[in-house]
Amino acid sequence: MAKSVDIIIVGGGVAGCSIAYHLAQLGITDVVLLERKQLTCGTTWHAAGLVTQLRATRNMTELAKYTGELFRGLEAETGQATGFRQNGSLRLATHAARLEELKRGASMARNFGLEALEVTPSEIKERYPLVEVDDLAGGIWMPNDGQVNPSDVTLAMAKGARQKGVTIRENAPVDRILVENGHAVGVVLRGGEELRAAKVVIAGGMWSRDLAGDIGVSLPLHAAEHFYIVTEPIPNLPRDLPVMFLGDECSYYKEDAGKLLLGCFEPEAKPWGHEGISDDFSFDSLPEDFDHFEPILDMAVRRVPALADAGIQLFFNGPESFTPDDRYLLGETPEVRDLFCACGFNSVGILSSGGVGKALAAWIRDGHPPMELADVDVRRMQPFQSNSRYLFDRTKETLGLLFAMHWPYRQFETARNVRQSPVHDRLLSQGAVMTEAAGFERPGFFAADGRSKEFGYSYGPQGWFPDVRAECLNTAENVTLFDQSCFAKFLLQGRDACRVLNYISAAEVDVPLGKVVYTQWLNDRGGIEADVTITRTAPDTYMIVTLGASQTRDFSWLTRSIPEDAHAFATDITAGLPMLGLMGPKSRALLEVVSGTDLSDAAFPFGTSREIELGYARVRVSRLTYVGELGWEIYVGADFACHVFDVLTEAGAAFGVTGTGSGPLWAWAMSAILMGSTPFF
Repeated sequence: MAKSVDIIIVGGGVAGCSIAYHLAQLGITDVVLLERKQLTCGTTWHAAGLVTQLRATRNMTELAKYTGELFRGLEAETGQATGFRQNGSLRLATHAARLEELKRGASMARNFGLEALEVTPSEIKERYPLVEVDDLAGGIWMPNDGQVNPSDVTLAMAKGARQKGVTIRENAPVDRILVENGHAVGVVLRGGEELRAAKVVIAGGMWSRDLAGDIGVSLPLHAAEHFYIVTEPIPNLPRDLPVMFLGDECSYYKEDAGKLLLGCFEPEAKPWGHEGISDDFSFDSLPEDFDHFEPILDMAVRRVPALADAGIQLFFNGPESFTPDDRYLLGETPEVRDLFCACGFNSVGILSSGGVGKALAAWIRDGHPPMELADVDVRRMQPFQSNSRYLFDRTKETLGLLFAMHWPYRQFETARNVRQSPVHDRLLSQGAVMTEAAGFERPGFFAADGRSKEFGYSYGPQGWFPDVRAECLNTAENVTLFDQSCFAKFLLQGRDACRVLNYISAAEVDVPLGKVVYTQWLNDRGGIEADVTITRTAPDTYMIVTLGASQTRDFSWLTRSIPEDAHAFATDITAGLPMLGLMGPKSRALLEVVSGTDLSDAAFPFGTSREIELGYARVRVSRLTYVGELGWEIYVGADFACHVFDVLTEAGAAFGVTGTGSGPLWAWAMSAILMGSTPFF
């Protein structure tokens, strides 16, 4: 073995083997894949092997489509059987709301170039004779979906990689990743062997979180128990049955070798491995829990009566890893350069594997993703989300959400109230109904007296539309107080701060003190990496504000854009600097009353930022708006935030001030987009 290679891949499941295969397809063959035991031995070997194509966005769908195309030809290319069958899939609805969801999905699929047909109960019966359809509302049929043998398709990709020169080592557990000067430079194997590399990839499945955590990298994922049964052979069972999904009954069905596999994604899952996962766990299953599975089986026997007379050959319980938002983790980590990840697949690892391997291989080669992958980019996550207790609680929900109703505006229910602004309790007392963004609690809307404070769901008009309408009207006619503490704020300080920001920003930031610049951060291809406001607060100091969901990504982009010889230092000050928005035509009058400051157009033009007194506090006020009306952003230290909020609320009563959620922001953003203008100013 050479002691230095181009790329090391840690993990020999379907993701790791796909990355190795696709690197080889690009001509990058100085690659070593290290598997602690045997290929597929963690989660891949017991996956159900479903190959569906429709995902939530076009780019995710393109990756899934590519996976199916790859599997279709992989056996002919490598000589290794894959078990791929294009037998289609049925998705069934037992009520009108689920049918609406499926119809919307079918419409989106057709726009993405997929074949998706709406089918009636009788047409469902034709395609799946075993299923009871009397109570079904309908469904959709996707003929290009199918199934595959997970182990075989993984071995086929491994063989394809080997054929082009990639080295695959089994029984080679990695103890730790080597990091020098902020870069991954190799690994240390069990026993002390050191292997150096220009880049390292973590594709270690449910072991990835701990392996990354040892070097300060956050990969939020947690294992959960996943259940399925396999029947004994069923006489005269059709061999061309499609894969069938019944979200309303938390179940899926797959025919294989004359047997039926029945699996489930139950509403309350069982997290597993919270105290750590043994390195010796290999081709193992977890203890049976028939009581947990029984409600699913009861529904399944009524839906497919043939199950009542079929013996159970296998009751299987195996772990799979889930992330806090049910989307996998892909790309270069923000904490360590040249360290990439592909993990946390939320039970869609097989159907995602081809696209994941292709995309990450190009990312490794080029230094940037080949397409927009924000949905799964690891930089969307917040560091706190690797907290083990947070993951344990959230995983109880995320497994079941795969088959739950995918309502518009749906909110997570577990692991909530994680990040709160200082005025959180005051907002609740005023009737705020909270939504979550990157773990941050923020008002979604304020329920008027007597109205429900539940975040109800519907595919029609939402129950909170009247509340948001009132908030929008008040913002247009009077003045509204927003809690925008979830916005991320950074400081860049040093004599080269201006030079650094001018290098990555589209707009000129060498501006007078107290000037706010709205701009984008660019990459060397002319693409946009971030959308920010930059305020010059001192000759060598700038305050940068961006969306809370972009906090990790944007701070990483900023720090990585500082040349080694530059005198510039970035600090994330989000937690210590809440921000309140005061917006509406009466906002100037209210702010002048509580501050005693001249805020006229002449004294305080648009895009101006300065410190003023407000109540007993000293705050930074920036004249900006996100709602199309006169507006101000008020930045106040966390220790004075409640005081400033109270002063504005009490004095604002005379001006018609109300609290508001995100509704007016959404409304203005959407109207601005439709009108072809920026949603910021």
